[in-house]
Amino acid sequence: MNDLHAAARRCLDATEPAEKVRLTFAAWTALNAGTLGPDAASPPPDPIGLPGRPARPRLVPARELAQRGLGTEAGRAALVHAIAHIEFNAIDLAWDAIYRFRGKPDAYYRDWASCANDEARHFTMLSERLAELGHAYGDFDAHNGLWEMAEKTAHSDTARMALVPRVLEARGLDVTPGMMERLRRQGDDRTVAILEVILREEVAHVAAGTRWFHWCCARDGIDPEATFATLLDDYMNGSLRGPFNLDARRAAGFSESELVWLKTLA
Repeated sequence: MNDLHAAARRCLDATEPAEKVRLTFAAWTALNAGTLGPDAASPPPDPIGLPGRPARPRLVPARELAQRGLGTEAGRAALVHAIAHIEFNAIDLAWDAIYRFRGKPDAYYRDWASCANDEARHFTMLSERLAELGHAYGDFDAHNGLWEMAEKTAHSDTARMALVPRVLEARGLDVTPGMMERLRRQGDDRTVAILEVILREEVAHVAAGTRWFHWCCARDGIDPEATFATLLDDYMNGSLRGPFNLDARRAAGFSESELVWLKTLA
């Protein structure tokens, strides 16, 4: 059986989006065929660094990104590009969760390989939509916030599971319905249909984060809700922006007490 950790590293290292997507699809197919799996003899992970990236988009601080309305085709293209960039980063985040954190149950690795496969498919759908709008991935500036959190949590599987899926990716559950409604008002049903797929499937990704965060807490004998609050305070000054998509977060494994607490932070 080939080594899943090595395959994850190849996906991480790929610089061209099409190659990263191809390798991701191939790895997921091999995992399902039983020819790829985690290998306890795999060399330990290297210190975290930047994954493979294309020369564009140019990465800038989030505050420097241009704000565009959805009333123009260029504005809608910029929004699609921003979401495509999130999905592209999410491919790397899923593979890094496999590459970096060893000794987990096989179900952990299957969950994150499945997420990587979904994110690659989402990126492909959005890239095709960008082409329909006369653009390509890289045409607009983007920021590096998602990967910066991966770097900050590279030392801790508990922190990674808490803060990437359950905070940063969960934010997509909160904001996507509003984006879909604004796009409907502009008659952009094509983009709305893509976002409907992404929203539905991202619930499962956040749920995977919840599941493995709880697994890490049980392993370490710590309370998950108190630990989540502590990590949020340590890494994000204890603040999250609302409003929250309570139904989607509930489906993704957030407890009722967590949802009540989150609303106090908004």
